Amino acid sequence: MSKLFKRTKILATIGPSVFGADKVEEIIMAGVNGCRLNCSHGTNEERDEQIKWIRDAAAKKGRSVAILQDLQGPKIRLGTLKDNHLDVVAGDELILEAKEDFEHDGGKTVPVQYNLAEKVKVGEPISMFDGKIKSEVVEIVSDTAIRVEIKNDGFIMSKKGLNLPETDFGGDILTPKDLEDIEYGAGQDYDYVALSFVQTASDIEKLKQLLLSYGSTAKVIAKIETKKAISSDENLEAIVKAADGIMVARGDMAVEAGAEVVPIVQRKLIALCRKSSKLCIVATQMMGSMVESPEPSRAEVSDVASAVIQGADVVMLSDETANGKYPLEAVKEMKKVILYTQNHSRVAHISELPTGKYEVYDAISDTAARLAERIDADVIICQTASGTTAVTMAAQRPNVPIISVTANARVANQLALTYANSAFVRPYSATFGFDLGAELKKSGYLQLKDGEKDLLAVIVSGDKDKMGTDTIQIRYI
Repeated sequence: MSKLFKRTKILATIGPSVFGADKVEEIIMAGVNGCRLNCSHGTNEERDEQIKWIRDAAAKKGRSVAILQDLQGPKIRLGTLKDNHLDVVAGDELILEAKEDFEHDGGKTVPVQYNLAEKVKVGEPISMFDGKIKSEVVEIVSDTAIRVEIKNDGFIMSKKGLNLPETDFGGDILTPKDLEDIEYGAGQDYDYVALSFVQTASDIEKLKQLLLSYGSTAKVIAKIETKKAISSDENLEAIVKAADGIMVARGDMAVEAGAEVVPIVQRKLIALCRKSSKLCIVATQMMGSMVESPEPSRAEVSDVASAVIQGADVVMLSDETANGKYPLEAVKEMKKVILYTQNHSRVAHISELPTGKYEVYDAISDTAARLAERIDADVIICQTASGTTAVTMAAQRPNVPIISVTANARVANQLALTYANSAFVRPYSATFGFDLGAELKKSGYLQLKDGEKDLLAVIVSGDKDKMGTDTIQIRYI
């Protein structure tokens, strides 16, 4: 069972390449555990359809699947350029102007979908087109326009992003579009909301309060991609503690802070998330060549394998599934790499105690995970109301599947992205963990080892109305 059960999960972005109930079902059946809906593209009407497709496919598979709403944030983009193209050379000066209904005439004044004049300072760098064009602010021309000097030859295109690694947005990272998307999303079936361009822990707290005001039970994922977010270990750890999970958004991070910092920050974030029992998603260009090719490069295979070895909860597909030519193949290749890596390499136990107070569920989870490995158990079965016990147990990265059972569908969907977890919704009872184990054994989902008649299970349980999780049992099923 454990050799076929992938412990690191797959999050796939839904887009034109998988637009349709059949396409979404196909990738979920192939091994996708969660779907990312990117608010930078598409309409709410399209997302209504996508949510239904995901839930229908999950029900057909009989598994929980997470849905993540990814807010655009202050993703600053160029407007529409004449002929979708403008050549630039080193030494050129451009005026970047924020103005509605701006019609570019091919000249050196170009439209921007954000008023940079309110935020930038002279001397600050601005990268355009995913870092392909470097520039520097030389003048604040007016209340709505700035002048920049181009530092290298190349070209820019319509709607391409700008990165401002030295600019302080002063906590103003929720745009009017984000606020509209949050209000819409609060009434939809989202399990997670990802906040873009996080700079400090207070950004997370603001979003949590906003979601609470709308009655949303979605958890918050902090996307780590700004230079300010990684400016100090203290700031980074505060963000991890404030969030429910982290996305290592390596694309924008590489442009904002330098590509050389990304591998170190990735390792640091995975370790921090495990220490704090928080979800960690590694994202961007994990199998980028599969946008055009039916096979990944060797470097991409190593990239995915490294994330698995480091103990990431989730690896993410972006353009590979959203816009690529081979979305299904990308999922299958990623799953193949995950399974081979986990079956031939182990993730180390946490060397440090969890941050903050060492709770009862921390002790129970730690003990159960280590016990399961010592006695060579087939499975850990975790009864959980809020998902906390299952998450803290997953932080130990046991080399055995965790079957979580809960009466709360939202909790089950959120656990779909948690390391080694497969979550099921069943009505609460004192024995619903044992009962689920017997059910999954009978269905063939939990398979016996050769020569064995019963499954050896470590069952973690408790009375949700009293102490909570407080009991470990070793049972044959």
